[in-house]
Amino acid sequence: MTTQIADIPVARIDGSSATLAEHAGKVMLVVNVASKCGLTPQYDALEALYRTYRARGLVVLGFPANDFGAQEPGTNGEILAFCRSTFAVDFPMYGKITVKGPAKHPLYAALTAAKSAAEFKDGSGVLKHVKGAGTSSEVSWNFEKFLVDRKGNVVRRFAPDTKPDDPVIVTAIESALAGQG
Repeated sequence: MTTQIADIPVARIDGSSATLAEHAGKVMLVVNVASKCGLTPQYDALEALYRTYRARGLVVLGFPANDFGAQEPGTNGEILAFCRSTFAVDFPMYGKITVKGPAKHPLYAALTAAKSAAEFKDGSGVLKHVKGAGTSSEVSWNFEKFLVDRKGNVVRRFAPDTKPDDPVIVTAIESALAGQG
């Protein structure tokens, strides 16, 4: 696992300290999430991916962020309660962080440095409606997804409105699980 990403301190949603090294050897799908976003229903598909592929080594990691339209205003406790009661989320959730701008969390600084551009599909609503989306390395909106292989390499970065169960993401996950990056 890439030392830089693995060793970056993060907080679990319960406030306890962690690093991504606890997921060493697994394929990680790192997602900045929000509870009051039009894309929030993606929690269902994220949980389905986790349940389908966790036995093969996939872990979905949710990082709540309030950087886009104040769509994640709750406390960590409120966020976890919402995710569990509304979407039966069982994948690991972490404490609320900042994913863009000068206060960007070091994890997101490392992720965006490793993969400076998200892959947007033709007709992306985010590209159409979010000023500056796709023109910088910054995360463009809630639910942007970073795929990290078993060695800790950021191998793909998917646009917020590419659904977790989209064939392009599923194929990339299956490839990473098979060790093909």
